[in-house]
Amino acid sequence: MIHLQSVSLKPGARKISAFPFSIPVVKTFQPIEFRADIVFLVGENGSGKSTLLEALAAAANLPTVGGAEVQRDQTLAHARMLAKEMKLVWQKRTHRGLFLRAEDFFNFTRRMNQLGSELQNMAAEYERHLHGHGLALAKGSALAQRAAVVEKYGEDADARSHGESFLHLFKARFVPGGLYLLDEPEAPLSPLRQLTLLSLLKEMVAQHAQFIIATHSPILMAFPGAVILSCDHSPIKEVAYDDLEHVTLTRDFLNNPAAFLRHL
Repeated sequence: MIHLQSVSLKPGARKISAFPFSIPVVKTFQPIEFRADIVFLVGENGSGKSTLLEALAAAANLPTVGGAEVQRDQTLAHARMLAKEMKLVWQKRTHRGLFLRAEDFFNFTRRMNQLGSELQNMAAEYERHLHGHGLALAKGSALAQRAAVVEKYGEDADARSHGESFLHLFKARFVPGGLYLLDEPEAPLSPLRQLTLLSLLKEMVAQHAQFIIATHSPILMAFPGAVILSCDHSPIKEVAYDDLEHVTLTRDFLNNPAAFLRHL
């Protein structure tokens, strides 16, 4: 289901010259309609796709995974500036969903492991200082919270590979009817795991979820019916899968790697 229908910039945004308003995709920004349940933002590094995604997350006030909240994260200060100049049009406003940058995921696993340890230590501390009914209540609360964390994210996120942990996180945090903004979710995933993610996306779309994903992955971009928006064009424009440089270059390389490698 398409929750976020479109995004445009307020007229005054064009008068601002500071970053990120100075990058081409913002300077030439035209209203974008999200016409599919899954929209991919593609482009070379520095094209502005991540900046746009971060600003959308700030404008929609989505919760983050791993980093500070989007309204407090210092690394998202520029995104908040752009978000203030954005106008979002909703078909149905949803308060479910999240924003995830691949680099924040490792902070998240560290935080979950630390939280589990802290709750276990808290229960032990209660054993030393409390007695009777008070002990039962306090210890029970700490252990119940720890059990909830373990049930949702596993006993030790570091015990799994990064790719397995990433997929486990998605399965734990994706809920029906949510809006999900993902920045390069393929980063820790093998090609096989990317196919698993595609299957999960299909499952969630069937449950009325919407995804806007910044990616370099030709595997993810192949999702049937997805819309692909290229940030290598100013203004941003929709492109066909087979016309993407990511796709044609990868296909040409796999068909004849020697033709590329001999130039190294």
